[in-house]
Amino acid sequence: MEIRYLGHATFELSDGDTRVLIDPFLAPYNPKAPVSADEVEPTHIVVTHGHEDHTAHVVPLAQRMGAPVVAIVELANEFSEELGEDHPVHDPNLGGTVEFDWGWVRYVPAWHTSTTPKGTVNTPAGVVVNLGGTTVYHTGDTALFSDLALVGRRTPIDVAIVCIGGHYTMDRHDAVEAVKLIGAGTVIPCHYDTFPPIETDAQAFKADVERETDASAVVLAPGETHAT
Repeated sequence: MEIRYLGHATFELSDGDTRVLIDPFLAPYNPKAPVSADEVEPTHIVVTHGHEDHTAHVVPLAQRMGAPVVAIVELANEFSEELGEDHPVHDPNLGGTVEFDWGWVRYVPAWHTSTTPKGTVNTPAGVVVNLGGTTVYHTGDTALFSDLALVGRRTPIDVAIVCIGGHYTMDRHDAVEAVKLIGAGTVIPCHYDTFPPIETDAQAFKADVERETDASAVVLAPGETHAT
C-alpha cells in the first residue's frame, strides 16, 4: 500500500484499485497542497471531523467521482443533505466500523472541537483504516490523552499519522508521547507548517521519536509517498 501526503492533514491511501482520501483539503485553499481537487480521483472519502481545513473538498470530490463518504453521524447527515439521498454516505459514531470489500474504517475518539462552516456541531474523531491488510491510524486533530494507548489493542497499528503542529492540536513534544502510547512501527507527522500558528520542526520530531521509541518516523514533503 502507498500513503501519499497531500499537505496539512490530507492523505491518500492506495493499493492501486482503491484510493482512500482522508480529510480532503487541497489547492487553492490549502497553501501546502501539491495538487488541486481536480487532480485526485478517490474511490472513497473518509473524514475525521467537520472543520473546513479537513472537509473543504469533500462534496465536490464526492459528486465528481461518485465516491462513498464516511463521516461521524452528524457530519454525515450534513453531507447527505448536500449530496442527495442517493449518494452513498456512511454515518458511524465513535466505536463504529464500516466494512468494504477492500477492508474497513473504524472511528475512535480524539480530543478536539468541531463545528462545520454551516454550523453543524459534530464529534471529532480519529480513523483506523485497514486497506489490503495494512492498518493505518490517522489521529485526526487531537490533544494528547491516555486512551490513545487503547486504539491498537484490538488491531495493531502499522502506520500512525499524528498531528504535531501545536496551537490547534498537540505539539511535537506531546506527539512523541502519543507515539509511545500508540505503538505503531512507523509514524508520519501531519498538521504542521500550513499556517504560521502551527509551524514546527518536523525533523526534530523525527529525531525525538527515533531516540525515545522503537518507531521509525517518516517526514514526507507534500506530494511524497511512503510505501508500506
